[in-house]
Amino acid sequence: MTTSTLVLLLVSTFLAAFLHPSSSSAVSDSNLQAFIQCLDSHSDPSFPASPAVYTPNNSSYSSVLQAYIRNLRFNESFTPKPVLILTALHESHIQASIICGKAHGLQMKIRSGGHDYEGISYWSEVSFFILDLFNFRSINVSLEDETAWVQVGATLGEVYYRIAEKSKTHGFPAGVCPTVGVGGHISGGGYGNMMRKYGLTVDNVVDAQIIDVNGRLLDQEAMGEDLFWAITGGGGSSYGVVLAYKIKLVAVPETVTVFRVERTLDQNATDLVYCWTEVADKLDQDLFIRLIIDVVNSSTTGEKTIRGSFFTLFLGDSERLLSVMNQSFPELGLKKSDCTEMSWVESVLYYTSFPTGTPVNVLLSRTPQVLTHLKRKSDYLTKPIPKEGLEFIWKKMIELERPVLTFNPYGGKMAEISASAKPFPHRAGNICKIQYAANWDEDGKEEANYYVNLTRKLHEYMTPFVSKFPRQAFWNYRDLDLGINHNGRKSFAEAAGYGIKYFMGNYMRLVQIKTNVDPDNFFRNEQSIPVAPHARK
Repeated sequence: MTTSTLVLLLVSTFLAAFLHPSSSSAVSDSNLQAFIQCLDSHSDPSFPASPAVYTPNNSSYSSVLQAYIRNLRFNESFTPKPVLILTALHESHIQASIICGKAHGLQMKIRSGGHDYEGISYWSEVSFFILDLFNFRSINVSLEDETAWVQVGATLGEVYYRIAEKSKTHGFPAGVCPTVGVGGHISGGGYGNMMRKYGLTVDNVVDAQIIDVNGRLLDQEAMGEDLFWAITGGGGSSYGVVLAYKIKLVAVPETVTVFRVERTLDQNATDLVYCWTEVADKLDQDLFIRLIIDVVNSSTTGEKTIRGSFFTLFLGDSERLLSVMNQSFPELGLKKSDCTEMSWVESVLYYTSFPTGTPVNVLLSRTPQVLTHLKRKSDYLTKPIPKEGLEFIWKKMIELERPVLTFNPYGGKMAEISASAKPFPHRAGNICKIQYAANWDEDGKEEANYYVNLTRKLHEYMTPFVSKFPRQAFWNYRDLDLGINHNGRKSFAEAAGYGIKYFMGNYMRLVQIKTNVDPDNFFRNEQSIPVAPHARK
């Protein structure tokens, strides 16, 4: 399909859709009881579903719901709540939830770790239930073939710990937050501070298990290459319930090196940030330098100023790191005293800001270090920002104060992999991905609107300096500002607003796969992949 044909189809579908708005209704007590009975009747007789069911009448309902809410913005009294939570204990519970969800017209929300930034896995404006997969958390590491089968309810911290438990020279390229659930992270692409060496998380996935809309448990061979491609970067919850991924372990040295060097404006931060944008994607593949920009009080004047933090993982010892830095980024003036050598698994703790010396078994904890209200947005940088542009951004950040910018460098392996190899398209041509982050402690809609609007303003100020046509965005950084799918007759048009920004040239292939595997759109949410218009009934 050509770009012009796609645009015409989107416009015509969008206009026609206004004549057919979608609607939903509340679930009655009798229908809810019938739904619960349906779950039991379609579960394995040896594993009844009822012990895993929590309704608002259950005393544990609130604690189960809140246990995996990671964004307090969606844990308010006015946040819509599920009519039921199913904390599945057996595969048949998942199969039953699909059968019964279809039969009773209830929307399913699939939750593995709850770290989705917009809370899409645990709230909705329509009647819904949560299929919570935190009990599906087994991790089986095999050093013989350097792989591991990991269920989606496991956390990244648990994965890292189980790998390190067996080997000092193996790791896995995924996120730096240890309480993130495997399911959402991998299905949306996943990245971490080894992506310049080994690519995205999904670039290192070799098999998967999914339960489809017909209740069939499928591996990669059974599901076919198209569906496997879709759930390794295009989101899993649009196509079925992913149960597990088989990951490929990667080699890490016994000693890695980390550093965090901070510079403010009076310490030449502007020049250093500009230099970083020129070299960050061209450095040695073993070197990942994350750049964090925030607003702090100057130690000399007490006035607001900009701080640039160069936060680094190097897959090697400090001597080689200093050699690389002196050749490629001497402007930073890195010294031996700035560097700390440690094991790869210890570097995970370092990147998560655990105190030095924290035992690595803290990675097994499912309790986040911090719970807060938050808003995130994303962008891509395709060319260096000129110094006058940086000065404009600094001025606006100081005015706003709250949002923090984090620049994650690309290049290396990221630039070598085809944009169509996985649904994630943001490969060659991107210097880095940018995250906008605002956190706050106050409850309430008014407070949330204030901080969300600050983030939107900074995003708007960045418009001249980031990717265009489309302005790219990262699926794992869910952002409902890009569009909401109400899953009615205008679903296809609504989804294009975010789908093309997240997936670019891969978007229509995802639509076709969705249409083939779930033509009635059972697996849906506020930013799911839609079915093609001709498939709508």
